[in-house]
Amino acid sequence: MSTLEIRDLKVSVKLPEGELKPILAGVDLTVRSGETHAIMGPNGSGKSTLAYSIAGHPKYEITGGTVTLDGEDVLAMSVDERARAGLFLAMQYPVEVPGVSVANFLRTAKTAIDGEAPKLRTWGGELRGAMERLQMDPAFAQRNVNEGFSGGEKKRHEIVQLELLRPKMAILDETDSGLDVDALRVVSEGVNRVRDTGDTGLLLITHYTRILRYIKPDFVHVFVAGRIVEQGGSELADKLEEEGYERYVAGAGSARA
Repeated sequence: MSTLEIRDLKVSVKLPEGELKPILAGVDLTVRSGETHAIMGPNGSGKSTLAYSIAGHPKYEITGGTVTLDGEDVLAMSVDERARAGLFLAMQYPVEVPGVSVANFLRTAKTAIDGEAPKLRTWGGELRGAMERLQMDPAFAQRNVNEGFSGGEKKRHEIVQLELLRPKMAILDETDSGLDVDALRVVSEGVNRVRDTGDTGLLLITHYTRILRYIKPDFVHVFVAGRIVEQGGSELADKLEEEGYERYVAGAGSARA
């Protein structure tokens, strides 16, 4: 059982002129192995800032609070140390890595995280199996990472990584964006396979409820103006589908005033 604890996290973004713009205004959240937490909120509310701050993106500066994984200080770790500790981020916009094949990328990542290289006699089968489950052509293993991939193929590749690397905590930043109905179903099934092992906690960031029809959250958190303003079970997502975020946004505006 692993636990990711976020306490009073405050984060600012570094603007080009060097100033800091506050984004997160004190976030409290606990995610445990086997749990699925959905973070929902309007554009600009800070959801992706939360994801990238946990992962260690240099654009974001932590100005207060703590993040721990199994009691270890995540904020004191470098990005690669966070990955080896068991944190995983599926990005909203996966980047291309020219000159590095998918097969080499995944085997190198697996080696770095496990501390030893996977056995060649079994690794090839594991890689092919993961790609087939995500309905990716195994020939993609020899292509450069995300180079020339469609949006759906990039998202499927993210979940292939998730299945093979088996992190303690996975943050999925708008994994549903840009997916058609069939791709959304396939990607969601991959996420559910990882969740059903009970070994990984999921933090699922999304605007919409459509992915939550396939991945049922245990907890839903409404994120507005850099903080969690309401939380509940999966029924809260249904409420948001019907009512939207307007009353939360209006309430946040009144609070600032």
